[in-house]
Amino acid sequence: MSVLVVGTVAFDAIETPFGKTDKIVGGAATYICLSSSFFTNKLNLVSVVGEDFPNDAIQILKDKSVDTEGLQIKKGEKTFFWSGKYHNDMNTRDTLDTQLNVLENFDPIVPEKFQESEFLMLGNLMPSVQKKVLDQMKKRPKLVVLDTMNFWMDLFMDDLKEALKEVDVLTINDEEARQLSGEYSLVKAAKVILAMGPKYLIIKKGEHGALLFNNKEVFFAPALPLEEVFDPTGAGDSFAGGFIGYLAKTNDISFENMKRAVINGSAMASFCVEKFGTQKLTEINQDDVDARINEFVNLVQFDITLK
Repeated sequence: MSVLVVGTVAFDAIETPFGKTDKIVGGAATYICLSSSFFTNKLNLVSVVGEDFPNDAIQILKDKSVDTEGLQIKKGEKTFFWSGKYHNDMNTRDTLDTQLNVLENFDPIVPEKFQESEFLMLGNLMPSVQKKVLDQMKKRPKLVVLDTMNFWMDLFMDDLKEALKEVDVLTINDEEARQLSGEYSLVKAAKVILAMGPKYLIIKKGEHGALLFNNKEVFFAPALPLEEVFDPTGAGDSFAGGFIGYLAKTNDISFENMKRAVINGSAMASFCVEKFGTQKLTEINQDDVDARINEFVNLVQFDITLK
């Protein structure tokens, strides 16, 4: 099944307690595509970069079976740039610099051959831009997944709520779930958010795992305990890529299969944080992914007898 990925292809500069980088390749769509590529070879990308974006970075995506026909390259303009510094707990960070550049006036154009993609992953973007993509699809995809963040909730809450009426799965973190719902309890928050339109909600809790909700059931997946976490940037996008990639591979969007997809997404996120930027995702192979998923299975599998 084909997956249409819409989001940022960007530059990041990152500082964590373990080191810092100069300008490196990042962006939500980059992480999503690299992660999804381990599950499907039918990836379609819609994004925008400036003339300063390196051709070899685009080639890496192409080598991962990503069709880049929908990647706009704006001559004479610069690529979106974000710089941030993580605190010692690695869960909180300060944004040092944000330069929207080409993203400021991004008008997503979905190539005709992408308009019948079976799965749609709307990466973290302005809600009105996400909705523009939905409006260009010739028919409704089998599954629409949307990711967002508190920045859009602060500035464009009404637009976000309009977009949520048309999606199947929303992925956000616990802080964002509380802001969107106005509820502190994540169980109560899930009920409020699901009433806004999504059929499923994934709440990412970083090193504390992820929760999957629908109106009747809840599933929890732990995060894999890691000896070292170098850089959390892109972990949520890598999760989303593994999640939707697995669903596209299996062509099964039942709640039971979404549980498996959450585990696969968690496995991809666990790789992402082990090195800066996208480096780890470009180094691993399918055997590494399979072994990591088995680690998750062994982590949560147990027998119990009730007396």
